[in-house]
Amino acid sequence: MNKPSNADWLARSQAAVWHPCTQMQHHVQTGSPGHLPLVPIARGEGAWLVDFDGKRYLDGISSWWTNLFGHANPRINAALKDQLDILEHVMLAGFTHQPVVELSERLSALTGGALGHAFYASDGASATEIALKMSFHYWRNIGRPEKAEFLCLQGSYHGETVGALAVTDVAIFKDAYAPLVRAATVIPSPDFRQAEAGESPADVARRAAAALASHLEKHGEKIAALIIEPLVQGAAGMAMYDPEYLRLARQLCDRHNVHLICDEIAVGCGRTGTFFAHEQAAIRPDLMCLSKGISGGYLPLSIVLSSDTIYNAFLDDSVARAFLHSHSYTGNALACRAALATLDIFERDNVLAANREKARKIAATLAPLADHPQVRHLRQHGMIAAFDVSTTDPNFSRKFYRAALDREALIRPIGNTVYLMPPYIVSDEEIGHLGAAITNALADALGS
Repeated sequence: MNKPSNADWLARSQAAVWHPCTQMQHHVQTGSPGHLPLVPIARGEGAWLVDFDGKRYLDGISSWWTNLFGHANPRINAALKDQLDILEHVMLAGFTHQPVVELSERLSALTGGALGHAFYASDGASATEIALKMSFHYWRNIGRPEKAEFLCLQGSYHGETVGALAVTDVAIFKDAYAPLVRAATVIPSPDFRQAEAGESPADVARRAAAALASHLEKHGEKIAALIIEPLVQGAAGMAMYDPEYLRLARQLCDRHNVHLICDEIAVGCGRTGTFFAHEQAAIRPDLMCLSKGISGGYLPLSIVLSSDTIYNAFLDDSVARAFLHSHSYTGNALACRAALATLDIFERDNVLAANREKARKIAATLAPLADHPQVRHLRQHGMIAAFDVSTTDPNFSRKFYRAALDREALIRPIGNTVYLMPPYIVSDEEIGHLGAAITNALADALGS
């Protein structure tokens, strides 16, 4: 019997699967400028994905920013196999288990105990909604119900569920559902691509913080929380900014009794050079959201870490003052065990130090692109590198994506922004492969 090929799985997937963040029509327009190829994957091998016809693709974006230590990592695999024989899942309402306790303790320790309470869900958008609800409910519990509004940054992305869309400022995700959304106030981003003549990234950060200060002076009594993606705004096209903004935002939130929520879903777990991105500003948030890489890219898991102050405001004999939010798979034992195995790798392999060397290699590999006439704002924070492409072609991103796949690389631009966010196990040779794929795919997509 013949083994199923790419064509077999492609036909079956197109007939049965509705893919996320995708115009499905693009998958069937073979040969058109807007065609988006659907790639059936048979297995993963380290930093590589392999299709059913045996073609390999170097995962330059960590499978939507989730994979830290490669596909089919033997150490995470071993932990999950062990956990399967112990406990796969138990409801976390009224019960607890070893992996969730140990993970909560270790995450608290990573914050120096500042965020000592972990609440669990399954995905980043859920974590966002939990953090927003915690902040809103906290102010109500302490007798400040007027503090019920939220602030987010221009270009912010915090998820696509209805609650998360309230603090997401990306039109293509939000506009269709605007009637369902209680929108937050959008304030200027510290994105250093917006620098005026003579301004440094820190200057842009201070200018954006001044706008935040002005808004809080006028409306601080009504604001529950400011939510931000520390250092890098992912869906805004990897918008990067100086840590000075985080320092000033923390001071302003303290001054006006506003919670600071750090969305570390994409930028946490070592992506920017420190385990948590906000550490580079030497601050702590009141609430922090984690997901994506925390389970090593293995299983759905998200976490909201809370300060003692917020947690204590929910302690009462009244059930109505409790935080009544739940997911069926909250604190799933397998997902927590994967996260523990991921943290073990960080500790035993000195990953952050190794990443600094890999980040320098990525920078050197991409440096020649700064001289390309259509490349703008080549930039990097740790293991995240990006540049913008000056083109009016509405199909640029899809053309680039196809051209990169032809060169055995998974690199999927966000609009006109090309970025790299590879797994931490990527080798120098593989970084070179990604650099060559980018250079050649750019030439193909621009027709040069």
